[in-house]
Amino acid sequence: MSLTVLMNAGPWLPVPPPGYGGIENVVATLVPELRRLGVRVVLASTADATLPVDELLSVFPDGQFGALQRPYNQVCGISHAHLSGVVRALRERDDIDLVHDHVEAVGLAVLTAMGPGSGPALHTLHWDLGKHPDLYGYLDGGDRVRVNGVSAAQLARAPQALRDHAVGHVHLATPLAVEADRRPPVEKSDHLVILGRITPGKGQHVGARLAHQAGFDLVLAGPVGPYRRPEELAAAGPEAGQNPDVRYWREQVAPLVDGDRVRWVGMVAGTARDELVAAARASLFPLCWEEPGGTAVIESLALGTPVLAIGRGCLPELIEHGRTGLLADDEDGLADLVREAAGLDERDCRREASRRFTPTIMAERYVELYEQVRRSAAAAPG
Repeated sequence: MSLTVLMNAGPWLPVPPPGYGGIENVVATLVPELRRLGVRVVLASTADATLPVDELLSVFPDGQFGALQRPYNQVCGISHAHLSGVVRALRERDDIDLVHDHVEAVGLAVLTAMGPGSGPALHTLHWDLGKHPDLYGYLDGGDRVRVNGVSAAQLARAPQALRDHAVGHVHLATPLAVEADRRPPVEKSDHLVILGRITPGKGQHVGARLAHQAGFDLVLAGPVGPYRRPEELAAAGPEAGQNPDVRYWREQVAPLVDGDRVRWVGMVAGTARDELVAAARASLFPLCWEEPGGTAVIESLALGTPVLAIGRGCLPELIEHGRTGLLADDEDGLADLVREAAGLDERDCRREASRRFTPTIMAERYVELYEQVRRSAAAAPG
């Protein structure tokens, strides 16, 4: 295949990220498989990115995640500076066949504003599409800029103008799904786990409250804003309170974390993460938002741990109720499902992951979309 893609991962974390990093982990999963399929990849990330690629473009020496949730007027230039580097590269060279963009809002706006003379672009939507109604409601990328979702449910909730630019959805993937069906069973403990950034939409406060009410042990694993470990957050100065995730933690989650029934272990990665999730009786997703993609969901399945969730967003697409997990309508129903988790077979979870959520499946689908977007752009008048 003769195709060069500029993969725009953004300025927030290197690729792969040091632990948590939803979008950056998606890119780190996708790129090796694209290159295996013959796609040449130019990665736009931070200079400390270590993912093997054909070329690295960077504006910042390292990730700017620590600034991400400061007041807008303090950080609004970070994404714009990164995108200016991307635009400069696109104008100075003629070997880029397509841009695959992952930068929220700003990436789509800049690529659209570049106008008809620019090359084709695919913008992947990783987030809640209700966040930017003005951008999405009036989007006009013509035949050159297209978007894709990470679930059908996500696109179904999109404004009409955004849906008019959509070329479909691609479910997320995990390397853990490769030959997951061949891994031996893991001895389960009694704990449940919520894996992911501690933020209101993920519902850690709901999970912690249910753990106390229903009497199950719960481990919270994920960062609070830029703070990866409990000791880092404890040592943070007054400026930490500007971060909305830190406020959420302090006001709604921390009062329920007693170190016994409910524990916070900070961000876990690699083998430690895999062992924690694989040993859990179930992964809990007490969602308070319409989950668009669900990386932690498919990771749990690949590790043989069934999913207990409020059936919002993409969850009904990823989980087969009664086989790979159990879905509830609300938090009261979710508490009732905890007792039923023992009846689920971890082999079904691992088989489903290996069938649906491998990096190869994701990469092949994106190659199809790349060609579709390029054909659309080539057929555009003028």
